[in-house]
Amino acid sequence: MNHKLPTLLVAILPIALLIALLAANVITFGDDALSYANQIALLISTAVAGVIGLLHKRTYADLIEGVSDNIHKAVPAIMVLLLIGALAGSWLISGVIPAMIFYGLKILHPSIFLFACCVIAAIVSLASGSSWGTIATVGIALLGIGKTMDFNVGLVAGAIISGAYFGDKMSPLSDTTNLAPAVSGTDLISHIRYMTITTFPSMAITLLIFLVIGFVQSPDALGNEIDIVNAELQSRFNLNPLLFLAPAAVIVAISRRIPAIPSIAIGAMTGILLAFVFQQPMLSSLEEANSVSSYALVLQALGSDLGIPANNPVLADLLSTGGMKGMLNTVWLILCAMAFGGVMERSGCLTVITQSLLKLATGRTSLIGTTAMSSVIMNFTASDQYLAIVVPGKMFEQAYHDRKLHAVNLSRTLEDAGTVTSVLIPWNTCGATQAGVLGVATAVYWPFCFFCLISPVMTLAVAAFNYRIKTTEQ
Repeated sequence: MNHKLPTLLVAILPIALLIALLAANVITFGDDALSYANQIALLISTAVAGVIGLLHKRTYADLIEGVSDNIHKAVPAIMVLLLIGALAGSWLISGVIPAMIFYGLKILHPSIFLFACCVIAAIVSLASGSSWGTIATVGIALLGIGKTMDFNVGLVAGAIISGAYFGDKMSPLSDTTNLAPAVSGTDLISHIRYMTITTFPSMAITLLIFLVIGFVQSPDALGNEIDIVNAELQSRFNLNPLLFLAPAAVIVAISRRIPAIPSIAIGAMTGILLAFVFQQPMLSSLEEANSVSSYALVLQALGSDLGIPANNPVLADLLSTGGMKGMLNTVWLILCAMAFGGVMERSGCLTVITQSLLKLATGRTSLIGTTAMSSVIMNFTASDQYLAIVVPGKMFEQAYHDRKLHAVNLSRTLEDAGTVTSVLIPWNTCGATQAGVLGVATAVYWPFCFFCLISPVMTLAVAAFNYRIKTTEQ
């Protein structure tokens, strides 16, 4: 059967509908939009894209195969997400997260807290090569510290995500840092070296913003609240530095290139072991209060809702977790997003959009700008950061060659626009995951992800001023 491509106006119709529905959901449901409303919006938009495909000679079987292929790609991310839920529960009953909060409140002064959040997340992510692993470990603890200090949760999440995605982008251990040069036709070291031109200034501006915001706060009034929280943490947990063996195990495993799924599983199991070693009194009180065995309590921590009683309302919120169950809404969102991306691709809508963008690339500056725009659009439509790197990378590779632009220009642009913007989109696998892990809606944290917002602008500015644009003639 001969396939016909839709017109550009028809191709963007599902995206326009999706954006309109998501906006309506935010207005109607606020932060609760992730509970079910956004998932339904994605499915409605998927149906519209499917109708467009059918009207242009695609078969139903072909569209369903596109959905299946896309969901298959998301299975590792879903497994990681579920294990992160288990990790959160494990580290709660083991005292790992309470210990991070306790020591963090002692060390980090509120005036430099946001700056420190960004730096700590950047260092851990740079060492491990994983933004997801960083946010799921030290990120959760830093968010808890920020809540105790009465910071805006979106602001704290923005600082954590900014640092984590800086490290992910620059680490030679990161999958996206290896993927971008591979699809562009350059080598890893040249790619990382060339990224410093845009990434370091973006991070410097980001850190300066967080430093200024931190000093504008009024930290003196928080001293009594911090002392109360730390006193209650000490009364409920056996807090000592050995509890940091759990996050250390995860960071070491990831840095040694052990895949994310077994690495996070190691962290969760280490947490359970530490719980039985250090938190026996607390476990006994939970068993008695809930009339359950130790076995049932462990399973509850890994898989379902668990809360440790606390007098302080802020602390009561910090000492609760949803385990794997708490991640199911995010898994649902990812499945719906992957369905949308699969149908958009098989219906021909993505092909039309990318071909139209390619026509805009008439010169060097417009080529780099169009590449960046394509990566962002792929994050919006395909809901996956890997596709936001691979598709534009292959689509523009020849154009860069024809204009005598070195491949490092392409690989850097893919990371500046594709890797970092994925976390800003609620239905993208990255945005959905980080919102689920931190418990902060994407709409709440994205205005404060300064590094992720500045990076695409920086790559456009460098192109516009023709600064350090490497050619094949150099």
